Amino acid sequence: MAQKQEEDDKVRLDKWLWAARFYKTRALAKAAIESGKVHCRGERCKPGKEPRLGDEFQIRTGLEERTIVVKALSAVRRGAPEAQLLYVETEQSIARREQAAALRKAGALGVTTDGRPTKKQRRQLFQFHDDSNG
Repeated sequence: MAQKQEEDDKVRLDKWLWAARFYKTRALAKAAIESGKVHCRGERCKPGKEPRLGDEFQIRTGLEERTIVVKALSAVRRGAPEAQLLYVETEQSIARREQAAALRKAGALGVTTDGRPTKKQRRQLFQFHDDSNG
C-alpha cells in the first residue's frame, strides 16, 4: 500500500493533465506542454515535471485560458466529475473566461461577413477607398 501512495505522489504533468481531462490524449497534453501552452508560475514546463499540491498552472486550450490550482494528484483517467476534483479554477480565471466568451458571442473579436460583397457593396468599398486616398 505504501508503494501505491508513493506512485500517486509522483505523476508526470502530461499524465496529470490527461487524467484531469484538459486534453483527450497524453500525446496532445505532451504536445501542448512542449509548445508552451502550459505554464507554472509564469514559466514554461516540461512534460516530465511533477505537479505538487497547491501548484498554479496557466493552461491554454483552444480559445480559452485557465488558471488552475492543483488539489489532488492522479495518474488514472476517470469520469469528468472525479476529474474536476483534481483541481480548482481561480475566480479571476473564471471571470476572464466568461468575459471572453461574451465578447466572442457578441462578435467583437473579428469581422463577420455573409460571404463575398455584393456589387453594390463593392462600389461602396471602392468609393470609400477613393475618398480616403484623397
